[in-house]
Amino acid sequence: MRAGTMPSERADDLEALGIVWDPADEAWEENLGAARAWFDTYGTLAAPVTAAILDKPVGQWLANARKTNGLGKDPVRAARRTELLAAIDPDWRPAWSVDWQRHYAALSRLLTSGSGPGDVRDVEPGAMVHGMDVGRWLQAQRQDWARLSEGQRERLGVQPAEPSPAPETQPRRAKPSQRRTAAFERGVAALAQYTARTGTRNHIEQLDDGTEIKPGVFLSNTKTRRAKLTTDQLQQLADHGLDWAANG
Repeated sequence: MRAGTMPSERADDLEALGIVWDPADEAWEENLGAARAWFDTYGTLAAPVTAAILDKPVGQWLANARKTNGLGKDPVRAARRTELLAAIDPDWRPAWSVDWQRHYAALSRLLTSGSGPGDVRDVEPGAMVHGMDVGRWLQAQRQDWARLSEGQRERLGVQPAEPSPAPETQPRRAKPSQRRTAAFERGVAALAQYTARTGTRNHIEQLDDGTEIKPGVFLSNTKTRRAKLTTDQLQQLADHGLDWAANG
């Protein structure tokens, strides 16, 4: 092997038996064995970063392998390691998030296990696989169908969910603030009190609570914003002979 004279098929046969050509690769090969064990158990190499099996931190090891130069800077060695990982799981380094791939693998296992629904359209929220609610996850994928890549859509093989109709909303009617309403009521009270006593409006009127109101100023201000008055307020003004308020 070191001389470069060993036929590749013989090298493949020996590697299938677990031979390590370079002692420096021994640790990597041990982690690769742990990765195989993880795949046998979960059907994917999209392991959480905290995952461990066979006393190996396989999750962190796989996360490191996915990084740039994570398989080593030697291009030949890196290519060989890539082939070994891809032989276990072609999606070991997905084009989308590892979390998405892990849920998809769990969904696939549910559909092929024989104990769950055989059709992806029958998977409903609450379908649990390895602690993951793949039914709820699938529902979310259908709702976010437009955001998925073509590869993700092909793997799911489901149709997007029908968009929910927007709820009908009634136009909100503006409510006068409490402060503005109170000011209006005091103005009407001053107007009624003074016109009842004098029949005129050009005066400063003092209410029972001590508030001083100028009916003329009140009327002028009210007239400029009559479009914002409520029906009840307009009627109160009309009761005092202000037909301009009632008739707009």
